[in-house]
Amino acid sequence: MSLDKCFQESTPVVGIRAMHLDCKGVPPTPSRLVELVEVAAGLRFNAIVVEWEDMFPWMLDRRIRCETAYTPEDITAFSRRAAELGVEIIPLVQCLGHMEFVLKLADYAHLRELPDSVSCLNPLAEGSRQLIETLVDEVLALMPSLKHFHLGGDEAWTFGKGPETKAYVDKHGKGALYLHHVGPILDKLAEAGIRPMLWHDMMLSWDADALRRMGEKADLVVWGYSGDPENMGDHVNADVFKRFADCGVPLWGATAYKGADGHNVDLPNFDNRCNNAAAWAKIAGKYNLKGVITTAWSRYMHLELQCEPIDGALDSLAGHGFILHDGRLPDGGRDACVAALETLGQKQRFEACRDALQALTDFRRDGWLMVQQLREELVVIRCDLRRHATAQMSLANIVRHVRKGRDIARNVQDSLHGSIDPLWVQRYLDSRIEPLRVEVAEIEHLVQQAEQWARDAKARV
Repeated sequence: MSLDKCFQESTPVVGIRAMHLDCKGVPPTPSRLVELVEVAAGLRFNAIVVEWEDMFPWMLDRRIRCETAYTPEDITAFSRRAAELGVEIIPLVQCLGHMEFVLKLADYAHLRELPDSVSCLNPLAEGSRQLIETLVDEVLALMPSLKHFHLGGDEAWTFGKGPETKAYVDKHGKGALYLHHVGPILDKLAEAGIRPMLWHDMMLSWDADALRRMGEKADLVVWGYSGDPENMGDHVNADVFKRFADCGVPLWGATAYKGADGHNVDLPNFDNRCNNAAAWAKIAGKYNLKGVITTAWSRYMHLELQCEPIDGALDSLAGHGFILHDGRLPDGGRDACVAALETLGQKQRFEACRDALQALTDFRRDGWLMVQQLREELVVIRCDLRRHATAQMSLANIVRHVRKGRDIARNVQDSLHGSIDPLWVQRYLDSRIEPLRVEVAEIEHLVQQAEQWARDAKARV
């Protein structure tokens, strides 16, 4: 099957169709990183937003690199392949919130807005802006010839809550504080011929003057991952689009092909993901969006669990490729998306990973349900010691179930071989299987206690 026959529209409904790579969780191996560029191009994406975080080979401080960080040669190979295929690369470096990978280190504690929060930079602290400028400069050094640069800027939960920043906001407003910090970075990128981008959520309460000033300096990316973007509540709705447009702010949209169905989920909900993408495709023309990014969150935050490896979400990615190009899924829906993966040489990898992750999901769900039921039984046993025998039977069932985890883990490892470094696969599995094992060990002790209660009660008779 030729993919050209699957895409129906000669003119895409969305101009810039960007696939997101979130490297802060289950990051692709260097070779898989390049392969994913080829997959994106095959699915008619013409841009990739890559969020390097601790996978970038930072020189500022090697401690902010993770154990398997890419080399400069890896970054160059990725960028080169994208250029060969006509895919624009848009790097993303956070500028305010989501800075845990740096602020968790004690040497950077003075840059935190609140002493106990490693999430958000203090925009007034000496060295905060310089830190971001250095990170941006390092990315630019390895990734020249950029057209856009995404500076994140979302979910800065403590923004304006420190003593110093609160006083500034009370006097000048949130928009002024934000632009005080980010404005010089935006100007520097503009001088290099690069258009900056920022997520929209921190600007929702800004006054019109601050929005107009932002619109002169950067594009805003309005994100919303559930339902219709015109009716998602206060975060995203028709009035938000209108207000930004009235202030002259150039806009993008952002859907999600994975990582938006729960922080500890293993597989995306295909229907939810594609319905949301279709809603974004529908309004892209209405609000003159420059592009739509299909995000792919691998962790909700740096210190959160990893979620949804890319290889298990390739059907959803394919669906988004079709939707952002044609405005709809191809005839055949999900089956057609899987057929497209076969054309790209990705079907076998996808199905193996999907099946392994589904088995892991089922294992976790069933295991925790059994734990809940046994804990309830143990409470009842305290009231009626005659029922203690049921606890032993339930415990035996749980122990047998947990033993299945070894085979399930092995299948996940096999399905991700070559795609994700074994270190991250093991950590992914540990976060899902070990809690259940620990819980069962604790329950074994409680069952033994119940047995002792029964023996003691019998001895007293």
